[in-house]
Amino acid sequence: MTERFYVEGGKRLYGEVRASGAKNAALKFVAAALLAPGKTVLRDVPRIKDMNTMLALLDELGVGTSFSGSTLEIDARRVESYTAPYELVRQMRASLVVLGPLVARFGEAEVSAPGGCNLGLRKFNFHVDGLRKLGADIELDHGFIKAAAPDGLRGTAITFEYPSVGATENVMMAAVLAEGITIVENGAREPEIVALADFLNSMGARVMGAGTGRIVIEGVEELRPTEWTVMPDRIEAGTFLMAAATTGGDVTVTNAVPEHLKMELEKLRAMGVEVATTPGSPGIRVRVEDPSALCGVDVSTLPFPGFATDLQAQMMVLLTQSSGAGIITENVYENRLQVAEELNRLDAGIDLFGGHRALIRGPRRLSGAIVHSPDLRGGAALVMAGLVAEGTTVVDGAKHILRGYENFEEKLTRLGATVAFEAETPVAS
Repeated sequence: MTERFYVEGGKRLYGEVRASGAKNAALKFVAAALLAPGKTVLRDVPRIKDMNTMLALLDELGVGTSFSGSTLEIDARRVESYTAPYELVRQMRASLVVLGPLVARFGEAEVSAPGGCNLGLRKFNFHVDGLRKLGADIELDHGFIKAAAPDGLRGTAITFEYPSVGATENVMMAAVLAEGITIVENGAREPEIVALADFLNSMGARVMGAGTGRIVIEGVEELRPTEWTVMPDRIEAGTFLMAAATTGGDVTVTNAVPEHLKMELEKLRAMGVEVATTPGSPGIRVRVEDPSALCGVDVSTLPFPGFATDLQAQMMVLLTQSSGAGIITENVYENRLQVAEELNRLDAGIDLFGGHRALIRGPRRLSGAIVHSPDLRGGAALVMAGLVAEGTTVVDGAKHILRGYENFEEKLTRLGATVAFEAETPVAS
């Protein structure tokens, strides 16, 4: 199926939009539900492709799920299989996080080597090494990661070479049922890590220190199902904020936590964007009268609390409309700057250096063209670019965007954009 967005340029964004529940938190909550026999209820779950993939994976495991609106029920009383197949895992790297919960609760798991966005070499050795230190026997066999711990897992000290979010989550979910105490050093500090720890603790786990580089997990014998509301999606919120600034608009994103976007908001303010937040209120407003009056800034992506790599492509688009030069240095994924090549098809004039640094000079007059979405966030950035490009921009590969943004074109349309989605099934010859 060919899926694409058609974007008409020249429209400023105005109004209010609500950020959905966070993709990167909700997917991990679904995996964590495997730890407790019974029915877990999640609220504000985004209806996106990645969630559909995760639920299809649970169906393969024999776990019952039921969606009603944005409320998801997961019945993990029984699990009939411990194998996550290639057909599903290749679509979404986050599927790998079922490895920890399965081996912790049932003593065995078999997960295909992961797929997802083409962002370069995204190693899963941090996941494997962490689970091995917890006592799991792990082997790689014909493209599958097979883990076994028939006598249960044991608490230990784990120091990550790099603060991998996924590996930190996998180890946390495995360690909550391990015997003894696990100490994770140099763990990821993202808000989604804190949210997962809170979620696990609501199930009866004992996780302390989440949000710092040192996480302490005291193992318990069993967990219970829980009811939980998914945190707001900080990346979706940041995307709409940057889209508003790029078009010279005035947009308030509700259900957005300013503390989750500290570095990104600092950079917007440094450019001259008017940013307003209300203490204790989940909402952020940005206002820009003339994007060309903004000044360029330099951005280096880093793990939280640094500038999020998932918002780097969107910032690149904003810099094409500001005055002066800005340099983006990508320190997380080596292939993440490939969106610059597609932006240059719109006449963005971006120079790349060494595959991890981009020089953006603005303001540029972008021209509509046919472009291809290289990944989830790069695709959203191309739609953003289409909002300010002359004429029509066609963004192919929309399947990537649909993986992580709920009702993307509808939300943009309500803000005044002209965006249409089209899905076309090829006719067999």
